[in-house]
Amino acid sequence: MAYKRHNVGHLIIRALQLLGGNASRDAIKKAIIEDDANDISYEDVFVPVPTKRNGKLHIPFNLDFGFGLTNLRTCGYIEDYVRRKDITLTELGRITDYQKFPSNEDREAIKRYWKKRIQEHTDTREHNLDSVCNASSDTLDAADGSNELTMDNTSDSSEDWKIMALEQIKRFSPKKFEGFSRSLLSKIGIHFDSKRGIPMAGDHGIDGFGYIESEDLRTSKVVIQCKRYTDCPVSEPEIDKFKGAMSSNAADYGIFITTSSFTKQAIDKALQGRDIITLIDGQRLVEMIEKYQLYIEPVQTYALTDYYYQED
Repeated sequence: MAYKRHNVGHLIIRALQLLGGNASRDAIKKAIIEDDANDISYEDVFVPVPTKRNGKLHIPFNLDFGFGLTNLRTCGYIEDYVRRKDITLTELGRITDYQKFPSNEDREAIKRYWKKRIQEHTDTREHNLDSVCNASSDTLDAADGSNELTMDNTSDSSEDWKIMALEQIKRFSPKKFEGFSRSLLSKIGIHFDSKRGIPMAGDHGIDGFGYIESEDLRTSKVVIQCKRYTDCPVSEPEIDKFKGAMSSNAADYGIFITTSSFTKQAIDKALQGRDIITLIDGQRLVEMIEKYQLYIEPVQTYALTDYYYQED
């Protein structure tokens, strides 16, 4: 299914208000996904698609998100920000009714901003300012994830490795994915049982059994389930089945890892009853890879500060 453009400025305000007024970009995106007041899904926000221009994978939602941030900053709802730093609401953003954004006054301010940006741009082709304000037009579809007018958006090329990493992980064999998952969980302190902790792929039970010790020296039993899915989400019956495996192994809690996502019903099921399950979807998986530096190497690079884009 083709990606449908979204107006997300008001949803960013709502997410930040729910998150206390300050949050990372990923936290805002996850809050938007979890909000039942809209129809934006995990796949919309995090699943990459090939560009029309050269087939390179990109996440089109990042363009919508970038336009949303720029418009909010232009209208004074969020503070000025830099790449990879948290987004913070201003006093106006904290008290406003998110459903009223953009107001007529906001629309005029946004039009003035983009008109100035277009005039400064070397590309003299015509742009529809109403479409730019709404971030939902053929103008943005044609941008194909690389519109040069959004230099200050969240499509940071330094994050491209996350898309590449997840795509490669999806190509792992089931056995390799289970081994990779155990390597990652070992980083957080899980010690796998040498006899029960490393079952083979296709065992139809669990993919790992281990122990973790808390700071107060309490030891808990943990069971692991790994699903290397290309695109379909993990459903409620799979969570229910895993809960049964947790019970039969007398586990204190479980961890379910997938390269895709979880349905809303699966997420709700994971939190029901005594057997609580920690869910790790594809996006959280790459965040953990970055945090624990698992099979990745840092590369030094540089990004221009806002100084280069400011007027005299």
